Amino acid sequence: MKWVTYDAGAGPRAGVLDGESVRGLPPAVTVLALLESGGLGEAGEAARREPVEVLPLAAVRLLAPIPRPPSIRDALCFLQHIRNCYRAMGRSTELAPAWSQAPAFYFANPAAAVGPYTDVAISPGCERFDLELEFAAVIGRGGRDLHPDRAEAHIAGYTLYNDWSARDLQERDFTQGIGMGKSKDGAITLGPALVTVDELEPYRRDGRLALELSAAVNGEELARGSSSSMDWTFGELLAYLSRGTDLRPGDVIGSGTVPGGCLLEHVDTDSPADWKGWLQPGDVVSLRGEGIGATEQTVRAAPPLIPLRSGF
Repeated sequence: MKWVTYDAGAGPRAGVLDGESVRGLPPAVTVLALLESGGLGEAGEAARREPVEVLPLAAVRLLAPIPRPPSIRDALCFLQHIRNCYRAMGRSTELAPAWSQAPAFYFANPAAAVGPYTDVAISPGCERFDLELEFAAVIGRGGRDLHPDRAEAHIAGYTLYNDWSARDLQERDFTQGIGMGKSKDGAITLGPALVTVDELEPYRRDGRLALELSAAVNGEELARGSSSSMDWTFGELLAYLSRGTDLRPGDVIGSGTVPGGCLLEHVDTDSPADWKGWLQPGDVVSLRGEGIGATEQTVRAAPPLIPLRSGF
């Protein structure tokens, strides 16, 4: 099933995609509540049999499938992405041993989740605004201290994930040295749907999901890759994330960037004419995921920057 949260003018509600229509559930029902109760499958069958409403997809506004996840963690499971970023920044592409000892991740901002077609404003004070092509797992069944061979059974489904990034602000985050800050909490795109695991089984190869993922800016493809090239699997990632702590239904876990799937990786292109620059107001950014769907969003100008003290 493909679960969505949509608004047809009367507030958010949960529904199931059925071709070019949405089959809605009662207003009080949310995708998160269904995940927490374990009733996602049963509710989906009810929506197919006796929907509360059926609306054309074109007549509704899609929100993030879970508009306010309990938590969002973004990992870095494609190590070639970090090598590409290091090269673009003029650094050695040799990775420290820590990268092969455990998957890197950080906690992102659940309040920053936006829908698949929502305009996204450049972060205040940012002059180097970027996209990141990712997909994400959504936890269906909670757990702690999971085993890497069995952890994927706790995933309810997958969705696309655009980790919008303010690269100049990120440099300051790195200098302060306590993790991601204002560089990463402007917007996180989720959508267009939460696609349940069973729907994506046809894309599994040798035990791994092999989804083709791509990103484009203004209709020009930036990157294309496969989920099968993850160095850390979602099973390994969830096992690590759950060490000594609980994963909860509705938690969103980003895969990290598909290699080539951000502008930063292309700064050092051999052909300067190929470098199109950072995202600007009016640019249209699209992500596509095989079996998952597509997002399309327009970049808008940053809101005014409210200054702090200049220093002390």
